[in-house]
Amino acid sequence: MVFSSTLFLFYFLPGFLLLYFLTPNKFKNTVALIASIAFYAWGGINFLALFVASVVVNFFLIRLMDRAEGWQKRIYLTMSIVINVAMLFYFKYANFFLENFSAVKTSLGGTALTWEKVVLPIGISFFTFEKLTYTIDVYRGVNKPLRSFWDFMLYIMLFPKMIAGPIVRFHEIAGQLTDRRAFDTVDHKLAGLFRFGIGLSKKVLIANVLGQEADRIFGLNLNDVSAPLAWLGALAYTFQIYFDFSGYSDMAIGLARIMGFQFPENFNNPYVSRSITEFWQRWHITLGRWMRDYLYIPLGGNRVKPSRLYINLWTVFILSGFWHGAAWNFIAWGAFHGLFLVLDRLFLLRISKRLGVLSIIPTFLVTVVGWVLFRADSLSGALAYLQRMFSGSSATSSPYFSNEFWVTLGLAILFAFMAALPRVERWEVNMLSGEKLSIPRAVGLTLATTVLLVLSAGAIIGNSFNPFIYFRF
Repeated sequence: MVFSSTLFLFYFLPGFLLLYFLTPNKFKNTVALIASIAFYAWGGINFLALFVASVVVNFFLIRLMDRAEGWQKRIYLTMSIVINVAMLFYFKYANFFLENFSAVKTSLGGTALTWEKVVLPIGISFFTFEKLTYTIDVYRGVNKPLRSFWDFMLYIMLFPKMIAGPIVRFHEIAGQLTDRRAFDTVDHKLAGLFRFGIGLSKKVLIANVLGQEADRIFGLNLNDVSAPLAWLGALAYTFQIYFDFSGYSDMAIGLARIMGFQFPENFNNPYVSRSITEFWQRWHITLGRWMRDYLYIPLGGNRVKPSRLYINLWTVFILSGFWHGAAWNFIAWGAFHGLFLVLDRLFLLRISKRLGVLSIIPTFLVTVVGWVLFRADSLSGALAYLQRMFSGSSATSSPYFSNEFWVTLGLAILFAFMAALPRVERWEVNMLSGEKLSIPRAVGLTLATTVLLVLSAGAIIGNSFNPFIYFRF
């Protein structure tokens, strides 16, 4: 069940919110947990028992770890990490390794392997990382473990973030699981509904329109794709994935605020970045922080000699690519970004500083090329598509694109780059904060939310094209 589906918008969400607000405070967690289980079961009923079992095992292992000392503490830590990583490895990567082993075996004259494909449970990449943050935060003494198993289960399963993030680290939400009075205000709820409306409109009014044409161009025979058309497809996908994923994060953050939770931000105008280093401080922020705190710093961080630092950076981003998908094109995408991060450290940041605001252009072009690796069905397909982009071939005939597509592409460019103008970012932060709203501002937010929700609902009802890119991760 995705947030932009009619089932969620017209049945699940209104029913849940009505029940949640009518329920006394001490039972709100129970309502949220039951709704989260139902939300997950709708798309992943076959994995629900396994999922719950893994949560139970983690909860009691961490309780034991908290009481233990010395080597026993490390044993429980290792057991929890191994169980979680093994689950992720089996469900997400078993097919990848078997396919590659079979290909190698066949190339050496052997027979191909046959096996029953392992089905990927939805959201496993995200909730595995959150279980690991709980384990490591408790081990490091950042937070004490939760006393209630049901609160722990709610932390892992809370439906606004369960399927596609943001990746909420345990210490960021630990206090809110038991006491949300600080954020349980009318202003926060109204700001949350507005944020949800923005996210929904980004998804259905922009990402879906661009995604439909991106799919059409990427689906063409490459011999029929000129260089300008290939760039147009890459641009359409570049804006689709941004408005799709950031829109989903906006909806998750908005829903959380309506419920009294405060989730961390996940996007901050990434396409105005002046380097790939800055891009990763603005794109999927919660994943970047997770990789930094639980992988990059334990590898040595910045406190190692330069050659080791470059290897660590590249390793982290190759693993980041592999986390996104079990395929060589995702690994190549991670390696591609890792390479530019190393080049930033070597000399690119100095060039970017001299270029000033103009450095947005080359940085954006690097991300566009990277998204081709991410979008293609295979590494060979990505390389063939990139070859068309840089082939210099001109168009003999071109597919028809509607005015709706061109207008949407123009709006996407405007919204993606307007933060490069002075004071726009500060204006965005103030608009989304929802702290102590004046009456005129509250009325304005209500009207804007109503317009966005009505337009989005009309688009959802009138168009069956409604994929969500990060759902498969």
